[in-house]
Amino acid sequence: MNTNQLDNDLIALVEKKTELSQMQYNDERYDEVEDELHQMEDEFLSHYGTYLEEAFHVVHDEFCPDNDVLLPIAYLAKKYQKTKEKRNGKPTYDVSQNEGVLVDADDYPNMITRLVLVPNPTRILLLTKSGTKEVVWQVE
Repeated sequence: MNTNQLDNDLIALVEKKTELSQMQYNDERYDEVEDELHQMEDEFLSHYGTYLEEAFHVVHDEFCPDNDVLLPIAYLAKKYQKTKEKRNGKPTYDVSQNEGVLVDADDYPNMITRLVLVPNPTRILLLTKSGTKEVVWQVE
């Protein structure tokens, strides 16, 4: 597994998702960008789906065993914030507490928790409504 390429492809997917989220439905390019995003998602799943699904199974088994594992693209945030740029020239990203897939995390009973996939480095965050952001898996 080329983890550097995984990260680059995830960044490209996040950037395309961000581009689409900033467009209005009546934008003449909306449908074209949406189609590009769906094609990128399909290619991403084709290349990394099995690898990331295994990671999500590990995370679900440890933190939220009562929830089903979804396709990795389901865990993408609707909106990412660029926080800074690393030495390699790639941006780092963060997400708000409202992003990701709702899960019932055993470590946080009676609390709204979510899992979200974030690039650079590719990682899975467990987010809580109270502001906790825990890296529960990171690409090696």
